[in-house]
Order: sequence, then structure tokens, then C-alpha cells
Amino acid sequence: MKRLIFSALACMVILATQAQPSVETERQYLSGHGADDMVQWDFRCTDGHNSGQWTKIGVPSCWELQGFGTYQYGMRFYGKATPEGIADEKGHYRTTFQLPEAWRGRQILLTFEAVFTDARVTINGRKAGSGLHQGGFTRFQFDVSDRVFFGKKANRLEVEVSKESADPQVNLAERRADYWNFGGIWRPVFIVAKPALNIQRIAIDAKADGRMRAEVNLNRAVPGSTVGVEIVDEGGKTIAHSNRFAVGSDRTLIDFMVSHPRLWNAEQPYRYTAVFSLRDSGGRLLHVERQKFGFRTIEYRHTYNGDAEDGVFINGKKVIFKGVNRHSFRPETGRTLSKAKNIEDVKLIKSMNMNAVRLSHYPADPEFLDACDSLGLYVECELPGWHWAHGTIVGSQLAEEMVTRDCNHPSIIFWSNGNEGGFNYDLEPVFHRFDLQQRVVLYPWANRNGFETKHYRSWGETAEYMRQKEIFMPTEFLHGLYDGGHGAGLKDYWHLMMSNPRCAGGFLWDLMDQGVVRTDMNGLVDCMGNFASDGIVGPHMEKEGSYYTIREIWCPVQISRESNRLKVANHYDFTSLKDCRFTYQYVAMPRYGESATKVLAQGSLPSPDINPHAEGYITLPQQPEGTLLVTVCNPQGEEIYTWRFAEKFIADKPVVAQQLQPHETDTTTTVAVGGRHYMFSKKNGCLQSVTVANRIISFANGPRFVAAKRSDRSDDGFYNHDDKEAFKKKTDYITYADQGTFDGFSWNDSTLVATYRHGSLSQVEWTFMADGSVRLTAHWYFNGVVDLLGITFDYPEQQVKGKRWVGNGPFRVWQNRLDGPQYGYWTTAYNDPIPGETFEYPEFKGYFSTVNWMQLETKEGVIGIRQPNAYVGIYQPRDGRDHLLYTLPETGVSLLRAIPAVRNKVNTTDLNGPSAQPYWAEGSDSITAILSFE
Repeated sequence: MKRLIFSALACMVILATQAQPSVETERQYLSGHGADDMVQWDFRCTDGHNSGQWTKIGVPSCWELQGFGTYQYGMRFYGKATPEGIADEKGHYRTTFQLPEAWRGRQILLTFEAVFTDARVTINGRKAGSGLHQGGFTRFQFDVSDRVFFGKKANRLEVEVSKESADPQVNLAERRADYWNFGGIWRPVFIVAKPALNIQRIAIDAKADGRMRAEVNLNRAVPGSTVGVEIVDEGGKTIAHSNRFAVGSDRTLIDFMVSHPRLWNAEQPYRYTAVFSLRDSGGRLLHVERQKFGFRTIEYRHTYNGDAEDGVFINGKKVIFKGVNRHSFRPETGRTLSKAKNIEDVKLIKSMNMNAVRLSHYPADPEFLDACDSLGLYVECELPGWHWAHGTIVGSQLAEEMVTRDCNHPSIIFWSNGNEGGFNYDLEPVFHRFDLQQRVVLYPWANRNGFETKHYRSWGETAEYMRQKEIFMPTEFLHGLYDGGHGAGLKDYWHLMMSNPRCAGGFLWDLMDQGVVRTDMNGLVDCMGNFASDGIVGPHMEKEGSYYTIREIWCPVQISRESNRLKVANHYDFTSLKDCRFTYQYVAMPRYGESATKVLAQGSLPSPDINPHAEGYITLPQQPEGTLLVTVCNPQGEEIYTWRFAEKFIADKPVVAQQLQPHETDTTTTVAVGGRHYMFSKKNGCLQSVTVANRIISFANGPRFVAAKRSDRSDDGFYNHDDKEAFKKKTDYITYADQGTFDGFSWNDSTLVATYRHGSLSQVEWTFMADGSVRLTAHWYFNGVVDLLGITFDYPEQQVKGKRWVGNGPFRVWQNRLDGPQYGYWTTAYNDPIPGETFEYPEFKGYFSTVNWMQLETKEGVIGIRQPNAYVGIYQPRDGRDHLLYTLPETGVSLLRAIPAVRNKVNTTDLNGPSAQPYWAEGSDSITAILSFE
């Protein structure tokens, strides 16, 4: 009997549950969620590859990456609304789906996260809403409640996607740009089901003092209805709730206080969930809508007095934005990403100690913004466009779609209305109409609304722009290209920018090379020459040298060593260093030719109670000999940086050889010592080769003196106005001719002395050691303004296998990018990547600093360099095929007193700050090193 009663009750519960319609918003995907789980739809492309017949395609996707249509980069058609030869294929999509019977009577919204570019939509043979959406980067919806079937009967969805818009202004704004133009349903498609009477849209403004305001809009007027809200923390606990607010017509404004909420900022990104409930006049629950948000207050202060009260304040504290521009991009999937890939991008940005990102030049996937909210990044969210603006009708719709979708993300601090002159000022009221928080609207590259955002100014121009009264915050600066820009010059710019109280930081251009894996070119990674090769990292996130430079310069915990203590500066805005973790190691680096490092001592350091923007000290517990490593972890336990302070190496003191008898011929002098034979030319005094155990090591033709300058400069280092062709030579470097002649050899104990007359090189001393090594000292006299200066040897590059060294590494340095590489033991195999085409990092070639010793491993043997008092140059860095950065003289294996700075895509080296200036050589100088051959 009990069983019968229980069964009957269970059936009644089930029937009651089935009869009770859901009051929650529900979602059903018709496509995959992203690139990782595409769903196959029927597809036909009208032109280009694999066109003209029905087949299958994964949705969401960019159809070019699925093997259809024509690849197109926007810059080829720059400024032309309807150019001849444009790729204008259409894609026809169709799929079927079923909807739950329980959804009958609900509002059904067919939702597209984004489609390139015009979308014409029909469902069950009828237009969906207006049937047309223009603009490729924003979410749009059609109410199809009266066009769909429920239960077992299938629905047929058909979408015609035009790669080119019928509106020329949309093409100018979104298609004629410096990025790839794709076609397709590139973000997810899904059905949203709500109760027939529902909350249509919510805009939240939650302040740091706990004041919670929310504008709640209904899909239609519900006379006598009320709306209330509960605030739920991350643990699921309700911490506050409002009274019921009456809905006037179809909207209401909720306004109440929450006691002592945890605040949101990029360092401490705490979020709550607001649970909104709509009830009718009788108190019946109609709809529940949930929205994540954060309590935080944004202030844009403009005192125009140039004091510390100018800037952007979050929760009452001034914030400096250390930001980067970011495209939604992956080589295999184009702009179609996934939740995992969006999180990966946020983590990559934060790993460089950045705290901000600009969404150039369109809003990102919702998953990216959610990751910015939860992991902590400040965001500038941008209306789609590049150098031309959308027309007012289409632009107003796109601005509304962007703001209504994204306005409740606490990470969004700014909106921007287009980019670099592509501004329709008539759209600015649309932002304010739908954003309850009334965030400022920026105009990147322009001075408006209290912000000077000018792009790519030189160091001197930057100083001039910062004298203006507005908040200075370049939304693009230090335009990267290959190995130039980004980190090169950043230290100079940042020191200048931080010296001005009106500066709010800035955004580097840009995060990642946009290299496409071309399905029509056997998988070639195409960066369209120099157009898409602007990233700090490669297309698959390969880390270049500037990644580490940025990570060091923007580290929120800056450390320097003062004898037995560390000076620590807290550059966080909200975090006390007592909440961070500090550890140390003393490490003995390998001696010459060895590879093992040894930890001498290690342990934890006390976390200093240093407030944001303050300084303090940590006393070191012990000081054994060795390189000091200090690792700092943030409150989340993530390493933000390891500072290294090089040990004081005790120089090797090899024994000088005795009673050497050189072998003389008419043309050569050969010295035998320690099983090595050094052969010198009597014609020019240069070393010609070294023989070790009957093996010839072709280390030759040196040392030669080398000095080079940029070809567009005069001999005084300034732009050469007398040369009408100077501008064309700004990336070429030429060497100074050495007018000297060799004046013969002489012996001084165990030292062979080569003497020169009338030139730069004056004397070269070769002191031979009993172990077969030789100490080289080259003297010169040179006055001039140069970018490269020192001595060089030839060695056939094709014989080189790799190098290992103790010094700064593993990345090369430039004169204006010395930060980033760290002192340690490093090894790299030979490589010769082509910038913008191949992405093997760190590059083998280049200039290396603070080298204690280095060994070149070759097919002929090992060439060693010890204790050089100079930079070590390993061949010359390679530029891209278009030579937009530099064409440096060939310098083989070199020891250099001065090395070049590197330019960025926009500005030549001397426009990038003090550290990029040429080297002023005055008179006598010398370089010493010990050379070994094995």
C-alpha cells in the first residue's frame, strides 16, 4: 500500500513539474559553441574554392579556413567601397532543428553572435524578423516565436551570408582595413527561450559604496508587475535583496544599498550574481533572469591642473593601464575561437604583467569578456570599424547591439566609437542611452571627452602631447613589426609617461601575429607580408624577445639589490605586498665549458608590508657567492617575475705560455701552443685559421675594426638633409671605411703584437696561454657617431650547430631593448627564421649582453669566448624580406662596444627615446676577451 501511495505521489510531482512552465531563460545551440565543437550544416559557396555545390561546413567558422571562397586582406582595397576584383562570394547555409514541446507559448529568439557580413535569414520558409542584418561583429536576434514548430516537427533554418555588404559604408568601415576579411557564420547560433512575458534587458550600475542600481526593461508592458533582485556571492550565498519595485509600463529602475560588498578590480576580480524576478500583479512569478556583475566605481577626473588628481580612478584609486591591442584570431580557425582559447588569450596578456586590453577593432566573444571579468583585465570595448565610420542608421543598431550585450561586464572601463578617424559622432548618444554606468566614449587617435589618445607619436612628440590638459592615454603605441617595437623603447616611453601625472598608461600594438594557415597553399602560414606581423608573440603564441621585456618593465613588483638587502617598489594599484610571496635562491652558474648549475642556498623571504605605490626593503638572510634569484608570486600564487642579480665572476687566470717559437713563411706567421696552431696573415695582420689536432677551425679574417651608421644620417648622426635620397635609406646601415694599413708583427714575451698605421685599428695583442687559449686585446682610435662599433671575425655560418653561454639570455638584445633577457646558463640550436614567415624563437643570431662565456658549437669544433668586456655578436639579426626595419652590415662573430637600436613599424630608431640614440665614440678604446678552440 505504501508503495502505491508513494508511486502515485511521485507521478503527481512529475505531472506537476511537466505542467509548470519554466520561468528561467533557456538556451539551445544550433551550432557548436566555438572552434572546438563545430556542428555540421549544409553549405554552398557561390565563388572561389570548393564553390557551386552543396556540401558540409562546420558552424561556427570562417569559411576560408574550411576550404571555401577566397582569402582576402583588407588593405589591398583600402579606401574603396566597391572595388573591382573584391572577393564577394556568398555562402548559403541550411540546417534543421527541433524545439522542446515545453517551449510552446514562450518567446523564441533566434540569436547570431556574429556573421560576416550581411545575413539574410529565413526560418521555415519565412523571413526571420526583418530578415536582414548588416555588420559583421555584433550579436543580433530575431523574434521567431510565430515561425517555429515545437515537439517532433523539425524547423528549417536558411541563412544567406554575403561576404561583402550591400551597404558601401559597412564595407568601408569593416572591410577595407588592416586585417583579414573572412566570410561566414563565425560565432555561435542559438535559440533563447523566455516566458512570454519576460525581462528583455538589464543594465546594472553597482558602485563601490554598495549602491546597486539596475534598469530593467520588459519585452512588453505588464500592468501591475513588480521586479525584485537578490545578490548572490560566488559561494552561492544570498547576501542582499531588494524590495519589490513597481514596473511603470515596460521598465523600472531598481535602486538599493548592499552592505560592505567585496569590490571588483583587475587585481581582485570578485563578482556577484544578480537574480532578477518578474512577478505579475497577483504575485505570480513570471520570469527569472540572472546576471553576473561586479561592484566598482569608475571616475574620470579632469582637474586640468596637471596634478595627481587627473586620471582614471577605480574605487577611488588611480589606475595606470598597462595594455595591449588584441584581435580575435587563431591561424587554423581565423576569428572563430572557443571558451578555452579566449581564456588562453587573457592568461597570455596577464602573463606579461599587463592589466588592460583594447578590443581592436570590434567587440570580442562573450567568453573573452567573461574571462576578463573573472581573471582580471580592464577592457576598452570598441564599435566595429577602422578608418571609416558606419552610417548613422546601421551604426546606431551596431552600437546598441554591442552596448546592450556587454554593458554589465565589470571589466569594461571604456567604450570607443570607432578607430583612427572612423568616427560617427552622431552615434555617441547611443552609448549613453543603453549604458546606465555612463562610461566615457573614447575616440582612439583623437582628443575628445577628456582623453588624448594619439597613436604612434615619437618620444619627443609624446612629451609634447602630454603637456596638454587632457588625460594622456595612447590607445596604440610602439607599433610592433617582427622583432622591432613593443619592448624596444618601452622603458624610455614608460619612464616619460609615468613622469606625467595626467598619463593613464597606454596600449601596445599588438598582441599576436595574425598568420593564417592557408588551406589553398598547403598549410602555409600567411601574415600577408608585414601587414599582419605586428604581434608581441607569433601566430601560435611563440614568445619573442619583447614578451620578456614587457614582462619585466611592467612587473608590479620592481626589485633592485643594495648589498645585503633588496629595495622593493610596489606598482600594484590595490594589492599590498604582504599578500604576495617571495622566495630566493643563490645559484652557482657553470664555469666555462660546464653545464651544471648548483643551488647554494634557498628559502622564503618575509613578505614586506608595502602598500600600493610605496617602497620598502627586504633584508637578505645570507650571501654566499652566486647569482641571486628572487621570485615573486601574486596573491593567487602565480609567478609574476623572477629577478636575477648576476654573481661577480672571478675571472679565469690561465697560465701564460713560455718560450714560443713562431713558424715564419713569406706570407704567414704560425704560433704553436697547447696543441693549437694559430696562423696569421703577414698581409693584413689577421688571424687566418686555427688548427686543433689536425682539424682546421675556419675562424678567420679578424679582428677587423667595424663601425657603422644608419645611411640616412650625416657624419654627425643627424638626418642628412644634403642627401636627397636620405629618406629611402633609413633602414640601411653602412660601414665606415678603415683607411689603415698593417705595419707588421712584433713579440713581447708571449704576446704577438700586430701594429696598424693611419686607420682606426691601432694595435692588436695576442697573448698565448699554456692551455692553448689566447687573450685578445684590440685597440683603436675612433671619433664618430655610430650605431655599431667593435671588432669582428669571419666564420662560415653553415658550419654552426649551436651555442651555449652564461650571460643574459636566451633572447638577443638591442640598444633600446636591454631589459627582458636574464642572467643564466642558456643553450640554443642554430636557426635562421624569416620574420613574418617562420616563428622559431629565440633567434640564434643577434647581440648578447653580460656574457661571461660563450661556446659556439660547430662541425669543425668548439669556439670559445670568455670574459669579453663587450657585447657578443653572433652574425647579424635577420629582418623580414621587405627590410622595413634594418639591413645591417655582416659582422660574423663580433665583440662590440656599441650595438644598434631597433625601430618599430612607424618610427625610426632615433625617434624612440634616449636609449635609441647613436653612440658617440671619442678617441681611444679597446676590447679584451679570451678565445679558446677545441
